[in-house]
Amino acid sequence: MFLYLNYPDWISPQIFPGIKFLSLLRWYGLMYVFAFTTAYFLLKKVANEGALDTKKYKITEDDLFSFLATGIIFLLVGARIFSTLIYNQYDPNVPGSVNYWTHPWLIFWPFDSKMHFTGFAGMSYHGGFVGGLLGMIFWCKKHKQPISKWIDAMVCAIPLGYTFGRLGNFLNGELYGRITKMPWGMTFPAAEKFSTAKEWVVNFASDIGMKIDNLSVVNLPRHPSQLYEALFEGLILWAIIWFCRNHKKFDGMLSCIYTFGYGFFRFIIEYFREPDSDIGYRIVHQQGAETYQNTSLLNISTGQILCFLMMVGSVIAAIILYKKSKISQK
Repeated sequence: MFLYLNYPDWISPQIFPGIKFLSLLRWYGLMYVFAFTTAYFLLKKVANEGALDTKKYKITEDDLFSFLATGIIFLLVGARIFSTLIYNQYDPNVPGSVNYWTHPWLIFWPFDSKMHFTGFAGMSYHGGFVGGLLGMIFWCKKHKQPISKWIDAMVCAIPLGYTFGRLGNFLNGELYGRITKMPWGMTFPAAEKFSTAKEWVVNFASDIGMKIDNLSVVNLPRHPSQLYEALFEGLILWAIIWFCRNHKKFDGMLSCIYTFGYGFFRFIIEYFREPDSDIGYRIVHQQGAETYQNTSLLNISTGQILCFLMMVGSVIAAIILYKKSKISQK
């Protein structure tokens, strides 16, 4: 009996694999289209419910579109900058490795040294969060709209759109988790393989019923952490916010729920998702701990640090916004 799943061999990052002139069409890009389209229609629904009503201004569809478009542009810029400057690790011994701190103009250059189109491989959620937030604030300031009210409306849509992004990661076979013996563990084709000369590898494979006869290396199953994120940071967080939208006590409450909820769910899921091996842990409790195994809850990744800051920031913001609302009601 096999206690693991094989990554479906019919899934390819390209929508039309094998067709050369359509090779640039990828599922990940299509998921972005689904995400932004979903976000727009949910934002429009919330607006139609009166969430953005003011006495001095009548909201139009052009307002909704320009608000969302501004947020998306800032989001993509922030996501790319964070990914290249914080997560990218320059290694002069690796062909094609780029030091973006000394070559910042390459951050938005979608070609390699041989002028082959590579796209923008690498986007950081936390960078997108900061960029998107700045974009929404910028739009509200420019159009003299209440910032907290508009961002509250936007976060009613963001998690469901985010779900598509993580599904795109799954279809790309990337951002997989650490090795696991859980029956839903999955072997991802691009994951690091392990030598069968190591006793622990042989024992691990035996425990899950994996045959390794005559194999020098083996691909061990991993947590499908992209799907965990799609479920908890996407669907479940969206359902919580969607329920709370008609029960909020002050403007900004939904934004704080989103920020804390995402930070909380992502912090936990980071224990199952493998950190970038070239970065490893930012806070190390157990020296020499491998990133593909969870050997200590005190080994903290970059993502967990950023998620912790999100949770702390959301609590501080909630207190400030709540007190501000009480003062304005007097």
